[in-house]
Amino acid sequence: MRNNITRRNFVKKTAAAGLVASLGAPNILMGKDDRKVRLAFIGTGMRGRNHISLAAIRDDVTITAICDIDPESIAKAKEIIKKAGKKEPEVYGKDEWDFKNMLLRDDIDGVIIATPWLWHTKMAVETMKAGKYAGVEVSAANTLEECWDLVNTHEQTGMPCMILENVCYRKDVMAVLNMVRKGMFGEMIHAECGYQHDLRGVKLNDGKSAYGKGVEFGEKGYSESKWRTWHSVNRNGDIYPTHGIGPVAEYLNINRGNRFVSLTSTATKSRGLHNYIVENGGEDHPNAKVEFKLGDVITTVIKTANEESIIVSHDTNLPRPYSLGFRVQGTKGIWMDVNQSLYIEGKSQPHQWENTEKYFEEYNHPLWKNYSKLAEGAGHGGMDWFVINAFVESVKRKAPTPMDAYDAAAWSAITPLSEQSIANGSDAVAFPDFTRGQWMRREPVFALDGDY
Repeated sequence: MRNNITRRNFVKKTAAAGLVASLGAPNILMGKDDRKVRLAFIGTGMRGRNHISLAAIRDDVTITAICDIDPESIAKAKEIIKKAGKKEPEVYGKDEWDFKNMLLRDDIDGVIIATPWLWHTKMAVETMKAGKYAGVEVSAANTLEECWDLVNTHEQTGMPCMILENVCYRKDVMAVLNMVRKGMFGEMIHAECGYQHDLRGVKLNDGKSAYGKGVEFGEKGYSESKWRTWHSVNRNGDIYPTHGIGPVAEYLNINRGNRFVSLTSTATKSRGLHNYIVENGGEDHPNAKVEFKLGDVITTVIKTANEESIIVSHDTNLPRPYSLGFRVQGTKGIWMDVNQSLYIEGKSQPHQWENTEKYFEEYNHPLWKNYSKLAEGAGHGGMDWFVINAFVESVKRKAPTPMDAYDAAAWSAITPLSEQSIANGSDAVAFPDFTRGQWMRREPVFALDGDY
């Protein structure tokens, strides 16, 4: 791992190589910059409005247009923009494809997409084809074909596509990234991560009962239960991998000196959502007859080109506290977030866990040192501010995004590949090389030197 790489050097090198020539020469000097970024938003539900709130309070952002087929969500988004003192945006949403009309505008630089999962790739592809930066919520794709669509469109158009994985900017996650890059854990050997979050009250919710007591989804559902639960009915794989794998991919330099080679996945039986319906709606409720295909716990093991192993867990249908289950282990130490502890050989007492507090204070990432005040009050402990800031700054400077189309494809591909493995009795499945061999030459760019 080279520790003297900077994002500035990366952009200069890639520009010189012609990789971003179509985007213009990037200006990435920190400090005062009075350029305005003209943003549009597709999807103004809860997640979309969170992004709009952060964009609306920025002096360097103009919100040109918003798009959603739900009038109530549009009204709430317009109110947020009005309270921020910004001009009312143009509204699109006459049907599900009206976003394509919005993309015809020439006063949009970047588009943030926060819609149900099945629309992510379609909208990101059309955004890039329209000559605009695409910022797409997680996961970015549902199938391998969609993963390739993101990569191929990026390469054909020269337009960036940033997967908006906010957990990569979590404060403790970034402190560990700093420690990894400084060699505190030695040579990397193994990592664990996942999405372990009781979502029964999200997947089964009629909007009328107290949170966690509804048992409806689909047409009778509320918010995410309208669309998210169908994935649990019809799919059996890790359907939401990026919150965990994103940070781990940065630790292991995936797509930049390393890559995912293969995976195996195993699913348990499905009981959690059915039991929840019976307990809260009764055995005679129509949804008690629904057969949920998604196993309650999905366990995926990934092998990398540099011979590290990664365990990724998906666990959203059983009672449990929230945890992303991070574990980072190398030849000199280990970090586990579930007990907020680590062990560094030669520094920690032999065979005893240490609290992470003093280490995370010492190795607080420069991004958090520089911008923590601006991130105060932003969603998910401030990390939402960082991911939106990275997108805005990339657009403003006409520079590559710190997480790109290759990352979006590789991280999202875990879903269809895990489905394949499970369907084939947990057989090993090969990972496509979305970089077409360029991973051997690409260098790390994420969160270097206190830049975005």
